[in-house]
Amino acid sequence: MSQRPQLGCLLEIVETLALTLIIFVVIQNFIAQPYKVQQTSMEQTLLQEQYVLVDKLTPRFDTYKRGDIVVFAPPADWVGDNGTPFIKRVIGVGGDTVQIHDGAVYINDEKLDEPYLFKEDDGSLQTTEASRPSWVIPDDELFLMGDHRQDSADSRAFGPVPVQQVIGRAWLRYWPFDHFGVLATPTYAAPSDSPAAP
Repeated sequence: MSQRPQLGCLLEIVETLALTLIIFVVIQNFIAQPYKVQQTSMEQTLLQEQYVLVDKLTPRFDTYKRGDIVVFAPPADWVGDNGTPFIKRVIGVGGDTVQIHDGAVYINDEKLDEPYLFKEDDGSLQTTEASRPSWVIPDDELFLMGDHRQDSADSRAFGPVPVQQVIGRAWLRYWPFDHFGVLATPTYAAPSDSPAAP
């Protein structure tokens, strides 16, 4: 057997591997990437050791909305030893006034209905507390909180997060397979999409 067919076969394998690597890099950097949940702050919506797919493409054409679950780089003071990104829910967007009082969240003076909150042992939804009463969210920033409010380091502690620190929108839980499904964005009865007039 001549070496020419062997070289041709080897060249095809190298080309296939290179193309596969390029496709993988493009997909991971610009379209979607997997994320392993390592915190407890999104219980019971997302549990530790579950895997989600993070959409990095559509946020380039569409803004983040209240209720979206996002993965982001935390502020420098909050980065852990392994640099793991955080995963939280968008509560306020640019122009919103976020207030926390009486155990609840208010956006532009309207109480936010949050059925996804962590459920206590008696079945009641967890209340929300904060050390300061309100924030006005600058344009191009997001106010982010975990669904397990009493076990979440979030915007109540480190303030709104610039949109450019957001890696993408978590949209699909794919592991474990018995929990496979799209992560729905809630439709809020309140508040309105427009910030309240000053």
